[in-house]
Amino acid sequence: MTTNNNTIIISETQNILWVKLNRPEVHNAMNAELIAELTSVFNEVENYKDVRAVVLSGNGKSFCAGADLNYMKGIAEFGKEENIKDAKKLAALFMSVYKCKIPTIALVHGAVFGGANGLISACDIVFAEENTKFAFSEVKLGIAPATIAPFVIKRIGEFGAKELMMTGKRFNSKEALRWNLVNHIYNADDENPLEGILKEIKTSAPKAVIETKRLISRVLNNSLENNIDFTANLIAELRASDEGQEGMLAFLEKRRPRY
Repeated sequence: MTTNNNTIIISETQNILWVKLNRPEVHNAMNAELIAELTSVFNEVENYKDVRAVVLSGNGKSFCAGADLNYMKGIAEFGKEENIKDAKKLAALFMSVYKCKIPTIALVHGAVFGGANGLISACDIVFAEENTKFAFSEVKLGIAPATIAPFVIKRIGEFGAKELMMTGKRFNSKEALRWNLVNHIYNADDENPLEGILKEIKTSAPKAVIETKRLISRVLNNSLENNIDFTANLIAELRASDEGQEGMLAFLEKRRPRY
C-alpha cells in the first residue's frame, strides 16, 4: 500500500511503515505543508495495524536541507505571536516523532541541515550514508536552533551541542557518529542497510518492544525512587503477559517464540 500526499510518500510493506519526504526539487526542505503532513502521519501511526517500525527517509539527493527559502521569507514577516505559533507547530512535529510508540528509524543521506537535525534527533535510531553532510546552520542566519535544541541535546549532550550549534560548522557522518547524532554509517552501495536492525525488531516481541521504549522514556524522566516502583510493576506485568509466557517457554524449550 502506497499513499502520496503533497509532500510525503507513505507505504507499508512487511509490517514496516515507510515515510519518505518528497520535495526533491528543493532537497526536501521543510515548509508548513510538509510539517503538517508529517505530524499527522506520526500522530496516526496507531491506525496502521501490525506495523513494527517506522522508517523516515528522503527522496532525491538529500534527506532534508532544513527550512524552505520561501517558508523562511514568510516567517521573516511574521509578528511575535505568529512566530510562536509557527515554532510550536515545528516542536509538535518533533514531539510526535519522539513519542511514537513503535521504533522510529531515520535513514539519511545528502544534506541534513538545520531543522532536519531535530527530525533525526527525535528518532530512536539513525543510519547515515557515509557521504552525508550535517550542519546546525541557524547561527549563520542570525538565529538559534531553538526548537530542535531539546531533542538534539537529549541525543548528543551539552558540550557536543555547544560546539556544533555555536559554530554552525558543516561536518560529516564520521563526526556525527562520534557526537552520537547518528548510530550507524552505511555505504551508498548497500542495497538494504536496515536489513539487520529490522530483522532484530521483527523477531522481538511486539508489546515488549513498545513497553521497552516507554520504559526508557519513563526512567529518563523520573526520579530514582519513582523508577523502582514503576520498573518492578512493569516487569511483573510483562512476565505474566502472553508474550512473556511464550518467550520464556520458548527459551526453555530451545525454540523460536511464536510472536
